[in-house]
Amino acid sequence: MNPLSCPLPHPATDRILLAHGGGGRLTHQLIENVFLPAFSNPALNARHDGALLARSGERLAMTTDTYVVKPLIFPGGNIGDLAVNGTVNDLAMCGAKAIALSAGFVLEEGLAMATLIHVVSAMRDAARAAGVPIVTGDTKVVDKGKGDGIFINTTGVGVVLAPDPIGPEHIRSGDVVLLSGDLGSHGIAILSVRDGLEFEGDVRSDTACLWPAVEALFTAGIEVHCLRDLTRGGLSSALNEIAMIAGHRITVDEVLIPVKEVVRGACELLGLDPLYVANEGRFAIFVPAKDADQALAILRAEPVSAGAVQVGMVHEHTSGIVTLRSRIGGNRVLDMLSGEQLPRIC
Repeated sequence: MNPLSCPLPHPATDRILLAHGGGGRLTHQLIENVFLPAFSNPALNARHDGALLARSGERLAMTTDTYVVKPLIFPGGNIGDLAVNGTVNDLAMCGAKAIALSAGFVLEEGLAMATLIHVVSAMRDAARAAGVPIVTGDTKVVDKGKGDGIFINTTGVGVVLAPDPIGPEHIRSGDVVLLSGDLGSHGIAILSVRDGLEFEGDVRSDTACLWPAVEALFTAGIEVHCLRDLTRGGLSSALNEIAMIAGHRITVDEVLIPVKEVVRGACELLGLDPLYVANEGRFAIFVPAKDADQALAILRAEPVSAGAVQVGMVHEHTSGIVTLRSRIGGNRVLDMLSGEQLPRIC
């Protein structure tokens, strides 16, 4: 498509579109209608968590993300380790091991030095745990009231170690859908601090490096067709994006999807659906049915994916939809999130 033919947002609606944040149908439309037509190229058009690049026979992956979470510090982590883990995980979803990161900081005038040191220390520790150096960066300072303390951009480069191509276009009818663990803890942890809420139980962000679990699958020879981390828009949005690209129907069973009772109770209290709440240390895995049991055993042996379960299947269907079998036995379409259910969580 010619970028000049791209339909521009209507002046009366563009502010509404951008106010909703990322992760739902509106962001999907923004990507499809604005960014992809303008920057179209094979790497970008794949709509992966990162770009796959081939140079001199070596397969590389590259990804970038900007973190604007509020509050900066929350149970289980802060914006610093979130920025490192999120970018390392995007590379992992491409089948790549991170080898270098950059870090760009937008600091608000008046930010407490102790807060900055705390965040930077968390980034250092997360990078060491992931085995990846932060090799370059940039710092800008904005006027007080213009930056919410800290915004961080991280860009990562990785070496692709997946033996076969990975992505939504590679899933097949009969594939099973695995989850690496329970859903919703990150979003609820953010909300509990932001709004001063207390729940009956400890809720902590699940932010973590996912590469050890991914690498273990490759090492064992599991035939991995697709990986996707469940960040903005949660499980539902991730599955919908995959189904639309693949042109297959994905079915999941609500009874099989793990959600901690304290998270489920908080979601019910607040009118949220845990299937749409963002996670920062959870991912979905698509493998052939023949590899499902072995893949689960491997995932459960890794601390970051110890709660792995099988939750659904892929079916031959041209509609590219996701359906959910509910707890009471009915079936309904599990649609992509319209707007942002819980803004500013990553």
